[in-house]
Amino acid sequence: MTTDKPLNIVLVEPEIPPNTGSVARLCGATNTILHLVKPLGFSTDDKHLKRAGLDYWAFVEIVYWNSIEEFMAEANIDTLHFLSKKVSKPYTENIYKPGDFLIFGKETKGLPTYLLDSLPERCFNIPMENPKIRSLNLAMCCGIVLYEAIRQQSA
Repeated sequence: MTTDKPLNIVLVEPEIPPNTGSVARLCGATNTILHLVKPLGFSTDDKHLKRAGLDYWAFVEIVYWNSIEEFMAEANIDTLHFLSKKVSKPYTENIYKPGDFLIFGKETKGLPTYLLDSLPERCFNIPMENPKIRSLNLAMCCGIVLYEAIRQQSA
């Protein structure tokens, strides 16, 4: 993907270090900016976080936000795409543009309901066929949607 405006992944209050490490590695590989919204469920110098990201941390641009409110106050609504299992519109029905933000919630609770309710047209899910499976891994979800965005921009 070659563009002046990189894509962005936003993790809102991530809780599991290896997930964030894996997402950081994904961001490094795709020149995607990683935004981490506090509070984090770990320290960013956590050994598990570093192990998952291996030696790629130097290649990842990371932006820290003190809260989702701080992030939203700075955000351009037209660039935001919220991913949640709480909504029904598939992520493949969305159009992704350079500079967009793919926003994912914490592993145990997802994104706040008030956020999804306030911007329903900007909310998407990753369909799952088996109702017995509760959810997909956060890092996997980031990869699925990020590569769809990259595919669209490469077409």
